[in-house]
Amino acid sequence: MRCYTIRIIIWYLLSVFTMDLLDDIFNTLNLKGALYFRTNFTAPWGTTVPEYENAARFHLVIQGRCYVQVAKQTTIELNAGDLILIPRGVSHILSHSACDSAPPLEQVLNDVGYTGDGVLTVGDGDLNSTTQMVCGHFSFRSQAEHPILQALPEYLVTSTAMRAQYPLLDEILRMITRRVYDEQLGAAASVTRLSEIVFIELIRSCIGQQSELTNILEAFHDPQISQSLSLIHADHAQPWTVESLASKVAMSRSRFANRFSSLMGTGPMAYLSNWRLQKALALLDTSQLSVQQIADKSGYQSPSAFARAFSGKFGASPSDYRRQTL
Repeated sequence: MRCYTIRIIIWYLLSVFTMDLLDDIFNTLNLKGALYFRTNFTAPWGTTVPEYENAARFHLVIQGRCYVQVAKQTTIELNAGDLILIPRGVSHILSHSACDSAPPLEQVLNDVGYTGDGVLTVGDGDLNSTTQMVCGHFSFRSQAEHPILQALPEYLVTSTAMRAQYPLLDEILRMITRRVYDEQLGAAASVTRLSEIVFIELIRSCIGQQSELTNILEAFHDPQISQSLSLIHADHAQPWTVESLASKVAMSRSRFANRFSSLMGTGPMAYLSNWRLQKALALLDTSQLSVQQIADKSGYQSPSAFARAFSGKFGASPSDYRRQTL
């Protein structure tokens, strides 16, 4: 187990992605992975997974075959080793064959008496003919927002062959598979932590397939735009302007603004404003700081300016938001 952990750490450290930025982004958005069950489904079977707000669902096929209907007339066949990510947590159908309807997941769980522990078994449970899957989700803070999340497609599918160029992702999925069937203490916590890395690596794996994500990756690797992003994330309370950021990265104001907008899908000041509010949300959720202190830390000149920006974005004052989330 130790050698696998070392290999993961090495691959992770050598990742071409700008991990400092991603760490800050996903920590602030409160990315958390969770495993909700592993399955033994014997045909015929099918279930409708309900919509899950502020979450991304994933299904990894360990054995057998599965069909996923994400939207009407959009059915995907998954085989052993295939993984599907449904970023916006929309309702979808899992089944042994392509179909347009299936019983709600809650009904299936009740019918088989599943209590949340062990394997979810539907049918006779013949291990030689079942579809075995690992299913879970990634959740985010309520009101979480970032260009990366906005650029994600309706669904992402990756196969073993597609993952050949992403050894870290493939290795982590193999580790998750082993740990899911490990009854030792701490196995579930290990799977949870590994699944969070899977989300980040899945984003990397679909770069090139999605133009919006490709642009964001280019921004993260562009020497000047990535430097401006690093400046914003290192000190978002700094009174940055387009001019001051452009000067720091040795670009003209207009060229910098145009380049930033074309890659990130939003202007530098809009990005900064939205990021300040995301950091403020995180502080309201996790700290005991006063609203005035959070306003200061988030780069606002006064609590009233902070309250106006916050209410305009989220429809509630910072104090009301904190009370609602207690």
